[in-house]
Amino acid sequence: MSTDRKQLVVVGGGPGGYPAAFYAADLGMDVTLIDLDVNPGGVCLYRGCIPSKALLHVAKLLEEAEEAKAWGIEFEPPKINLDKLREFKNGVVGKLTGGLGMLSKARKVNFIQGRATFVDSNTLTVAKADGSEESIAFDNCIISTGSRPTHIPLFIDSPKVVDSTGALELTEIPEKLLVIGGGYIGLEMGSVYAALGSNVDVVEMLPSLLAGADKDLVTHLAKRLKGKFEDIMLNTKVTGMEEKGDKVAVHFELKDGSTKTTEYDKVLYSIGRRPNSENLGLENTKVVIGDKGFIETDEQRRTADGHIFAIGDIAGEPMLAHKATAEGKVAVEALNGKKTIFDPAAIPAVVFTDPEISWAGITEAEAKTAGRKVKVAKFPWAASGRATTLDRFDGVTKIIVDPDTEQVLGVGICGPGAGELIAEATLAIEMGCNVED
Repeated sequence: MSTDRKQLVVVGGGPGGYPAAFYAADLGMDVTLIDLDVNPGGVCLYRGCIPSKALLHVAKLLEEAEEAKAWGIEFEPPKINLDKLREFKNGVVGKLTGGLGMLSKARKVNFIQGRATFVDSNTLTVAKADGSEESIAFDNCIISTGSRPTHIPLFIDSPKVVDSTGALELTEIPEKLLVIGGGYIGLEMGSVYAALGSNVDVVEMLPSLLAGADKDLVTHLAKRLKGKFEDIMLNTKVTGMEEKGDKVAVHFELKDGSTKTTEYDKVLYSIGRRPNSENLGLENTKVVIGDKGFIETDEQRRTADGHIFAIGDIAGEPMLAHKATAEGKVAVEALNGKKTIFDPAAIPAVVFTDPEISWAGITEAEAKTAGRKVKVAKFPWAASGRATTLDRFDGVTKIIVDPDTEQVLGVGICGPGAGELIAEATLAIEMGCNVED
């Protein structure tokens, strides 16, 4: 075991960790980046955002080929080569993560593949991929270990029951698939499998899909998903499941208290994510972990231990890649003595279903809960020329405005391309624009 003191160690190479490491290196710092995978990228690139978006692109292509019949253009039924599709998805991941590996070397970041554990506030050990162990003393550390899918004991240990990571493996196209959880991950993956040919059911214990998103936006999405999915069960709980031959029997409790059992070829559970704050040895430091497992930080993302910062999913909601990247920039600037804090006026969120849903700033429901008086303006896409050319009327743009100053406080968009359109709205909110602007 060797000991080598480093100026900055970044633990976790996801969209928070690797940009922080690269930025610190660009500022002249001596940086060591530690991650479990062979290259930087984290869950986002290996098992999350990137592979799911690659598959969603394929799903969109399949759906548009079917919709083209209404425009006078017909294609032969598609032939799906699952091995080649998986190869395409893996190729996207490999290209991006491999590129980050080369960027690490170009920036002279010392990348170590292994698992880091804190010994104290200035020392950690790394169990390396080659079986060896290294002790590293550091002046400062940024923790960016991300999150993982939430699992509850209700789910059985079976290859037929998978989380989002397992669903992205594309081992098969099940004839009948159950998605547990009506959040963005479940709806995105459900949309992919529905486009590939699965009969998809979605179950959600709450009264609506995408809890937390604006209802005026979700209404348009829910209407379209009813045509894609076999069944959307709201106000419904999963009470148990067991394997029955080559099927999984799932037991449901409905809103009225009645029960039913349905058999599925595969079950995908997507009921949220939890921060990876355990098994890091943080009890050997002064870092404080809150009730929900998030590391407590100040506005510069410094923890209660002055030498240690935390960014990304592990530092609290929202669990979004671009939020992690922005926090990493703040942490590195704070380390370099710059006057900086993480205080965005708006963090955009996008659900890559079809139609897409995006929002930034305050929602109408949040304003109501806070007792804040606002004006609301809505523009239905049925009146949009561009939407008409796409044959897509299932959309709306919604703007939340301060009635006194007419400052834009929030924007929500539902429709094709909402993920790109929200960028301008986010800039408007961040810059304090009013409606006239």
